Amino acid sequence: MHESPITGKLIAVEGLDGSGKSTQVYLLHQWLISLGCRVYFTEWNSSILVKDATKKGKRRQLLTPTTFSLIHATDFADRYDRQILPMLKGGYIVLCDRFMFTSFARDAVRGCDKTWLRKLYGFARVPDITFYFKLPLEIALNRILEGRPELKYFEAGMDLGLSPDVQESFRIFQGRVQDQYESMIPEYNFTPVDATLNVHEQQQKVREIIAGTIDLAQYHQRRWVNHD
Repeated sequence: MHESPITGKLIAVEGLDGSGKSTQVYLLHQWLISLGCRVYFTEWNSSILVKDATKKGKRRQLLTPTTFSLIHATDFADRYDRQILPMLKGGYIVLCDRFMFTSFARDAVRGCDKTWLRKLYGFARVPDITFYFKLPLEIALNRILEGRPELKYFEAGMDLGLSPDVQESFRIFQGRVQDQYESMIPEYNFTPVDATLNVHEQQQKVREIIAGTIDLAQYHQRRWVNHD
């Protein structure tokens, strides 16, 4: 039995919390829909299969770095198998708000072996385009701290014992995550985007890159099909 060929395109966005990547991928999604393209959107850590287990583990602070990594890998594998891959085979442009690179960055900071992490996600294809939204650490931190009443335990890397102060722990943790992202730019051919530009300037650059890389006419809907 022959497997269906991959005719779709995979686009991912990555960056620090506060980098504005989720806003950009939302705007990109709306733009592609407005062009009449077949497009599908998925986001990190959203599989129903492991959502409850993740919440419970975080709430009780039961997760070791390896357990944390395996749960996220399970979430990703479920979405990849049930959503991402079928849509790619169906000729869709698939947009991912975070991809396996989020795990490569965060889990490596938590002490997981980099080679092990890459083997763990070895089933996944590398995106056709990965936008990396680059932003100075202090700006990213200020955006997050302005928008949150309090930082979450794991979000701030409190499980690593970096600092008893949650804001300082967050600062150190995010700084290390940023270093991991920077090291992946050449490894995975990330496309950096200056996230200090205003929202519209960033979106314009993202659209220009996609239009210059992907023949969008190939992904126009002949007729609308509701896959919900």
